[in-house]
Amino acid sequence: MAKKKRDIEEYSIDPAAQQMLIRADEIGVGTAFTRADDMAPCNIGSAGMCCKICGMGPCRLTKDGQTGICGATIDTIQARNLIRSIAAGAAAHSDHGRDMAFILKAAANGEAEGYYIRDVAKLRNVAAYYDIATEGRTPNEIANDLADLYIAQFGQQKGEIALLKRAPAKRQKIWHETGVAPRGVDRETVEALHRTHIGDDQDPEHIMQHAVRTALADGWGGSLIATDISDILFGTPAPILGQANLGVLKDDMVNVVVHGHEPTLSEMIVAASQAPDIIEYAKKAGAKGVNLSGICCTANEILMRQGVPA
Repeated sequence: MAKKKRDIEEYSIDPAAQQMLIRADEIGVGTAFTRADDMAPCNIGSAGMCCKICGMGPCRLTKDGQTGICGATIDTIQARNLIRSIAAGAAAHSDHGRDMAFILKAAANGEAEGYYIRDVAKLRNVAAYYDIATEGRTPNEIANDLADLYIAQFGQQKGEIALLKRAPAKRQKIWHETGVAPRGVDRETVEALHRTHIGDDQDPEHIMQHAVRTALADGWGGSLIATDISDILFGTPAPILGQANLGVLKDDMVNVVVHGHEPTLSEMIVAASQAPDIIEYAKKAGAKGVNLSGICCTANEILMRQGVPA
């Protein structure tokens, strides 16, 4: 049964968003808010009592002491579901970091037109963490070695990822004592899926230990790699006075709103939007120019680095 439709004020406290939601309703355009009202969540799934990992299910554990067909308890099922969500998030963040590492490698070798090292100080500081030689070397030479090191973190099978050494010593000690230091980014993500397959790991505590290891492979692996390289290639963000919300859109200009998670694309769109031939093309169509803005993570990237409104 669908839920009761909520008032606009319950969707958002932002007046601009409220006006757009009213307009969307007038023209029959659905939003995440209205779809949520139309969709009644499954009570069993919401409580974490459903497992659909193998083909013998889905299994619904609604009674005390009940197990799934494979013998999994409610604790095992909830641990499996959580770690699979963590693995999906780690894969998304880490693929982003992997792409950034390849872009850094290409830029260092002059194979990526338009991309170059903007923050040399950040490059040298990061390289120093890993004992990469910087004295008497060009930024591209340093970046080439750093890119190789970062690319290797994804496929590494043994030991621990190099970036962990940047954490506080006390925190590293805890990770080592509890056995959750990640060996390689891809290794931990794959093992998370392996362990949760039917007939494999049934111990919820053991599964959750690996969930922590997978999360660390994300935060101290792919995510940190992506952050480092974004700063090196596009400049380290600093506090800036900017504009935000729907008022940044202009009715006399071509509005381009970038959305996503890849600064490699958004930074090039910023450059293209300022190109004289692009501006002239917009004017020929009757606009005064190109008005660039952003949504979501990419908006923060170009706002902090380029002053583009969000």
